[in-house]
Order: sequence, then structure tokens, then C-alpha cells
Amino acid sequence: MKKVLLRLAVYIVSFVVFVGGVGFFQLSRSQNDFYGSVRHESVPSLQGVKVPPYNPNKPTVAVVLGGAGIVTEDFDFLIPYALFSMTGAYNVYAVAPDKNVKSLSGGLDVVPHYSYKELDTLVGKSPDIIVVPFMPIVDEKEYQPTRAWIQQHSSSKTTFLSICGGSGNLADAGLLKGKSATTHWQAMGPLSRKFTDTRWKEDVRYVHDGNIVTSAGQSAGIDAVLHVISQKVGEPIAAKIAKEMNYPSYHFVKNPKVDPFRMDLKFATYILNGAFHWNKKQMGVLLYNGMDEIALSSIFDSYADTGTTQVLTVSSSDAPITTKHNLTIVARHQISNALELDKMIIPGGNAKSLAAADIKRWSQEGNAKETLFIHSDSPNRYAFEAPLEDLAKQEDLLTAKHAVKRFEYRSSNIHLEGKPLPLGTYGNMLLTSLLAFIVAFYIDRRFIIKETLKK
Repeated sequence: MKKVLLRLAVYIVSFVVFVGGVGFFQLSRSQNDFYGSVRHESVPSLQGVKVPPYNPNKPTVAVVLGGAGIVTEDFDFLIPYALFSMTGAYNVYAVAPDKNVKSLSGGLDVVPHYSYKELDTLVGKSPDIIVVPFMPIVDEKEYQPTRAWIQQHSSSKTTFLSICGGSGNLADAGLLKGKSATTHWQAMGPLSRKFTDTRWKEDVRYVHDGNIVTSAGQSAGIDAVLHVISQKVGEPIAAKIAKEMNYPSYHFVKNPKVDPFRMDLKFATYILNGAFHWNKKQMGVLLYNGMDEIALSSIFDSYADTGTTQVLTVSSSDAPITTKHNLTIVARHQISNALELDKMIIPGGNAKSLAAADIKRWSQEGNAKETLFIHSDSPNRYAFEAPLEDLAKQEDLLTAKHAVKRFEYRSSNIHLEGKPLPLGTYGNMLLTSLLAFIVAFYIDRRFIIKETLKK
């Protein structure tokens, strides 16, 4: 009996060491590629970078960025920044502990307009609205100034708006004690166990409790922002913005009730892609002046957080780039030195006119198997729909369906076509399992059974 147990233990340990070890290592790398994508490249000169003018007659929105080494979720930052800017009713600023370049998830780099201290001095009071994106607290020392600044303004009349997992950052700062809140469905379990003094709601797109609004996963953040806009500057403005961005789910702004999402096979595929999808696509995204922040965000979240694709920012030079609503971004690669890419994405419905010179240079000097005008070729659509459809064609249906669900996208406007399963992912997992079996079989035959026969 002991021999049987020993042999069984050998096979189990071999499986855990090889399949578990390889999977955990690769999954950590995949997660780090997205949530740990801090800039290591040198930063070009930022001299001459302009900050949007301050109008004391307008309320101020501060969209938070984490400190050095703290990566801010790109959707959670870019979407509220763009939507509040589209109203024309606010001063909208990117703020951080300092004005050094900060990284968003997936590898997009942003230059803050002001430090926390500078904004407080400029406004002379608390910002009217503080937007808190998801910021993984991987470095307590670097995150502390952000926590302290949020807490500093918590007793004021400021409206706090968290997007997606940003509710965890509000809870960490103590702002959700005794309040109702929501968050991304994948984070609901961990947050509800950690912050038991908050009433977590799973069946809504957003929760408005007092001066705090929390949103569920990603696209639900659009509903939350539009809700705040409708409350502050009027529902017609919110409806106008939704129409401008072709948003298909505006009805949730008025009624946020939904059926909650649960874990399923698609989530397992998401984890397995991170662990066993080893041959990741190399995708470039061309940055250019005047580009739309929502279109830009749609690329990073659609592809980069799937475990299948690495996204590299590319521009025609190392000069800082100004987006449509005066956000300064910096590419990590230039056309002249960009690596060979599987695909170059050029986002934005007006890309062909706004980026004509950059596109011409890319066509002459760039090196990619495919160049895709993902929004220009799909006019009058919500920016996230075409990238999700392209993801299905690039990878498979299960991967794309989880991406749709992770976005909490609930419209029927997406039509996915592609392979049914991530065969490469499952194949790599099976090969690793086979290797584990071979090693265990060898140990079993060479050391256990052989010794038994000798006796």
C-alpha cells in the first residue's frame, strides 16, 4: 500500500511541479505584461508640453494616476477623462504624486498635468470630482501618497467616482465603510471578503451612495460617468455624449439593474491563455496627435488583457503626443526602430486624415504583416466592438467571448467569428502534462518499481 501511495505521489508532484510551475510562471509574466507594464525606456524631453488652461468658473475633475511603479488601469483612466472632457463643462486634469511619466496597463505612458499638491494650490479647494481608477497596490510606499490624497479630500463635498476595480482603492482608503458599492464581477469575491464593512452589490452597473459613485466592470464605468454627468450638468448632455460615441447601452444610465455575471469556462480560458499561450502576437498601436482617447483605450483592453497579445506603442518620433482632449502621451518605440510586428493597429475614426503623414511614413518604413484601420474601416460603431470582433478572428471565440464579458458589454451589436477554442493554449498545456507524465513514469520505473523487484 505504501508503494502505491508513493507512486501516486510521484505522479501528482510531477504534475504540480511541471504543469503548475510552468503555468504559474507564465501566468505571472502575462499579468505583469499588462498590470506591471512600467516604462523602462528613457523619457524624451517634455519641455514645451502644455497643460489645459484652468477656468475658475468651471468645476474641476481630477483623474488619478498612481505613483512610480503603480500601473493605472487604462480604461478606468482614459474613459472618464474623455467623457468629462467631452462635456466642455469641466476643467479635466490627470493628477499624480508627481509629474513624472506614469504608465497605464498594457504599456501606454501618460504625462500628468499636475501633481496632487499643484492641483490643490491651483484650485484652492478640493476638486469637485475625483475619479479613482483601479491601481494595484504592489508597492505600499509608492502608493501611500495617492491613498493620503484621496483621504485628504474625503471629508469635503467632493464627488468620488471609482471605475471598475477602483472601488477597491476607495475601500482601501476607508471611504466605503458603511456604504453600498459595486465592482468588477471578477473582483467581487476578493473585495467582499476583504472589506466586510461595505455592502457589495452584484446586480447593478453602478451604485450612487451619498457623494460616492462606484461602477461595476469596465463598460459599466461609462454608465457611471454618464450618470454623474446627467446629475451635474443635465441628462441631455449625457445623452448627447452617448450618441457621439455610439454607445449601445445608454438605458443602463437610467436603470443600472442587471443579472450578475459568474465564473464559467470562458474565465478558465482567460487564465489558461495567460499560463499556456506562449507565442503571443506582437501588435503595434500608432500614436498620433489629436487621437481619440476612447479609441486608444479600446485597443489595450481588447487585446492586451487576454494573455494572447503584447501591445507596443509606436509613433513617428519621440516627441510627446497630444490627444484630442489635451492629454499628453509618449510612445515607447518609433517607426524607425520598431520591431517586426504581426499587426499594426491605427485607431480612431478620423485616423486616415489626422495621421496622414504618420501613416505615410509607416507604409514606407514600418514592418508589420498586417496594418489595420480598425475604426476608420468600421464607422459609426462603438469603439470597442470592432477590436473585439478582430480579436475573435485573431485568436478564437472563447477568448473573445471572455473579453466581451470582462468588459461587461451587454449589447447584441458584436458578431464574433473565429475558431471555437484556443488550440495552441490547450495544446501547450497537454504537452506540459505529457512531459510531467514522462518524468513521473521514468522516476516510477527507474527508482520505485526497480527497487521493488530487487526485493
